Amino acid sequence: MRGSHRRGALAALLAGLVGLLTACGGVDADTADGANGKAVTIEHAQGSTSLDGTPERIVVFDLGVLETLDVLGVEGIVGVPEVPNLPKPLTKYGSDEYTKVGSLKEPDFEQVNALDPDLIIVAARSAPAYAELSEIAPTVDLSVDATNFLASASERIETLGTLFGKEDVVRERLDALAAKAEEIKSSGASGKTGLVVLTTGGKLSAYGSGSRFGFVYDELGVKPAVDGLSDEAHGDAISSEFVAEANPDLIFVIDRDSAIGEAGQSAKQVLDNALINGTTAAKEGGIVYLDAAQWYLMSNGLSSLESMVAAVGDSVA
Repeated sequence: MRGSHRRGALAALLAGLVGLLTACGGVDADTADGANGKAVTIEHAQGSTSLDGTPERIVVFDLGVLETLDVLGVEGIVGVPEVPNLPKPLTKYGSDEYTKVGSLKEPDFEQVNALDPDLIIVAARSAPAYAELSEIAPTVDLSVDATNFLASASERIETLGTLFGKEDVVRERLDALAAKAEEIKSSGASGKTGLVVLTTGGKLSAYGSGSRFGFVYDELGVKPAVDGLSDEAHGDAISSEFVAEANPDLIFVIDRDSAIGEAGQSAKQVLDNALINGTTAAKEGGIVYLDAAQWYLMSNGLSSLESMVAAVGDSVA
């Protein structure tokens, strides 16, 4: 992993928590002066990108990155995606003050070009557009590695902190996050079995180790109630019978329809049946309805990441 010496302490702490950090991002040690107006090279998921200095006109296609920039008070955001159901912390970005540059997955290249940005940020849903966006302006892909989620997400946030001169606040919050995650893992989370499920359109999907929500098991220590579940983006389609047979101590629930503002059965309605109500999780108050926007739309954002880890910690306390 390439990065400044200032990140050493955090990297060491995270290494103890989640193992070796992947070499998937960061600001070049020799040019980590972007916030001071000097040239900087950013290592990211699709290579490296050079900037002349601190970006002043930024287009952001990822809500987690947008949340982090907002929390850090970064100025210069001129373009954001059109999102019908913006999470509450980001509602101001729905105003006309910010040019809409397409959707989370499909950029409006003409609008982006018209904004004349000096930095474009993609991640996850927008990552396939990286090459074409790179022809417009310097572009970085801050996608997170789901197999090493906490460390990877933290490194991406660190990159933003260094680029925009917010190293101190980022380091303080990430140190606290790493300590909290280590506390959860060492406090006996493995003594409880868990199952992460997503509801949408009245149906259920389950997610396993190494998946987009797998850090619940892999890095926070909850024991999977079922082994061998998919690590694919959409998980495995399951039934209430499947949940009843798995009989987890904890069921972590993400309501996708709620996150995207789609009408339909709520997660509580989907799970309210005799089979699931007969599980240990239901009987002992272990069905945990997670903040859908945080987990589904902004999981790589600084505040969301803190809240997500805290939610799992509360469930195993």
